[in-house]
Amino acid sequence: TAVLGLGDIGPDAALPVMEGKSILFKRFADIDAFPICINSKDSDEIVRTASLILSSFGGVNLEDIAAPRCFEIEKKLQEVSDIPIFHDDQHGTAVIVLSGIINALKVVGKKIADVKIVMSGAGAAGTAICKFLMSAGAKNVIMCDRSGAIYKGRPEHMNWAKEELADLTNPNGEKGSIGDVMKGADVFLGLSGPGIIDQEMVKGMAPKAIIFAMANPTPEIYPDEAIAAGAAVVATGRSDYPNQINNCLGFPGIFRGALDVRASVINEEMKLAAAYALAGLIPDEELRDDRIITEVMDDRVVPAIASAVAEAARKTGVARI
Repeated sequence: TAVLGLGDIGPDAALPVMEGKSILFKRFADIDAFPICINSKDSDEIVRTASLILSSFGGVNLEDIAAPRCFEIEKKLQEVSDIPIFHDDQHGTAVIVLSGIINALKVVGKKIADVKIVMSGAGAAGTAICKFLMSAGAKNVIMCDRSGAIYKGRPEHMNWAKEELADLTNPNGEKGSIGDVMKGADVFLGLSGPGIIDQEMVKGMAPKAIIFAMANPTPEIYPDEAIAAGAAVVATGRSDYPNQINNCLGFPGIFRGALDVRASVINEEMKLAAAYALAGLIPDEELRDDRIITEVMDDRVVPAIASAVAEAARKTGVARI
């Protein structure tokens, strides 16, 4: 129901996407993955269908399920499973974004606990990234959707997932449009739609601003425009610009590490370990504004992440070998 760039196209049309993902699992991590699409939008029916075949697999990568249904399905499947259930659109994206933020903050000389982070897009990826950044030490994150900043008590366009975000984020209760809350922000993370950020908004941010404009194929603002307006570090989801935020950097190594130790879950500590391992592949002395994250074809990525994930699984008691 949420295929990248295509939306709710149905299970038959989505199958080639799942086949492609399976090929990436094999190419990067030597994992034999099976593409399975379910012709249902009922959360309980999807969970029941998946639960009936779980014993045939070592892990489940959920893919392209729209929010908030994706949160329900992942949670319910985790409750009935003793193998990793991992929604890559949420957690894989969050791992890559955090690794990029870790290095971008080093480039501009700021700390995650001190910065104001504004996000656009309260869907699957945005929600997971928001929570993950807070796990990594972020204190001031403001999530925006089509109705502007999400805050506690906002009366319109809310659901249970956004209510949860309202309780966790926006500690100063800022209200207004995305342009309003971007004033003085150190970081902007876009997971929404094309062209929603303009140069005036960037100019209103704090000095040495960081912008991750990850809408695909057209970002929230193009890198050259953001840099011309004063941004210090810019990343996108595209391969034709520096600093590509690409999930292929994450899920192969994360699953390789989890499967190698027969982990029962992929927990927060394992995801944090993956993010720091990925960030650490670029030594501090080699970090630049146009090099905060390594390339997808870097052969070091999967072994580094897999090792870190496996070690975190052992330390947290979820490894079975």
